[in-house]
Amino acid sequence: MPIKIPDALPARAVLEREGVMVLNESMAVRQDVRPLQIGLLNLMPDKIVTETQLARLIGSTPLQVELTLVRMGSRRSKHTPEEHLISFYRTWDEVKDRHFDGFIVTGAPVETLEFEAVTYWPELTDFFDWTETNVHSTFSICWGAMAALWHFHGVPKHNLEAKAFGVYRHRNLQPASPYLAGFSDDFAVSVSRWTEVRRSEVEKVPELELLMESEETGVCLVSEKRGNRLYMFNHVEYDSTSLADEYFRDLEAGTPITVPHDYFPDDDPSRTPINRWRSHAFLLFGNWINQVYQSSPFDLGAG
Repeated sequence: MPIKIPDALPARAVLEREGVMVLNESMAVRQDVRPLQIGLLNLMPDKIVTETQLARLIGSTPLQVELTLVRMGSRRSKHTPEEHLISFYRTWDEVKDRHFDGFIVTGAPVETLEFEAVTYWPELTDFFDWTETNVHSTFSICWGAMAALWHFHGVPKHNLEAKAFGVYRHRNLQPASPYLAGFSDDFAVSVSRWTEVRRSEVEKVPELELLMESEETGVCLVSEKRGNRLYMFNHVEYDSTSLADEYFRDLEAGTPITVPHDYFPDDDPSRTPINRWRSHAFLLFGNWINQVYQSSPFDLGAG
């Protein structure tokens, strides 16, 4: 899939090295099609890593996508250079007059806080309300998914006694779902969170459908037809080394942490981990993009 991103965005060089087709402005215009307008609300501290991970996945289908990077205007980033934000990001206030085919909302390292205690919560709730009229489909990840589920349906999150951390087997609960087309019955997913949503509370909401689940770490993926929403509570977008980076960071900081489950060969952190979730990550995002393409109106403003 050709993805249109700014020429100077650091993700461009990474994606080109990996063989992902990246468009410049002249190539995009020459194709003479309406690209899918996908926004990325990036709430993660290291925005450059996260934008690369997600651009990689949405750039893998046969459709042209134009990616718009968005951040909360009320939140100042401490881990991403200000010049990067100024060059490549827009605040939500700057794009809220537009319409989008799809929007991705990332996680954020605030999951143990009450939602209302997060400094940008009022702006985020305004954003969620805005998506109901200006976004055809949303795909929320980890804390972003928990925040959206709480906002739209009052489904709470619960603190875990220990971090769910590692690579866990998951089950395909709805093989007929278009989001799971091509999925195996059993597959690996990367997990990293201190909180969870519970199956019993998801099942109380008739609009929600549970798509993926792990016996060990619980609910993974939920869909909602009315709002064209996907809620992913784990991290299929992670790089091969993302869990290792988190593990060694926490060790260095003195944060209590265990070796990620079923991640390092023989549970030996000195060995290089093997990525066993990449193919299903591409498949899930490809299925989502395809659903957005099939159902989004040509004239976004009229949808």
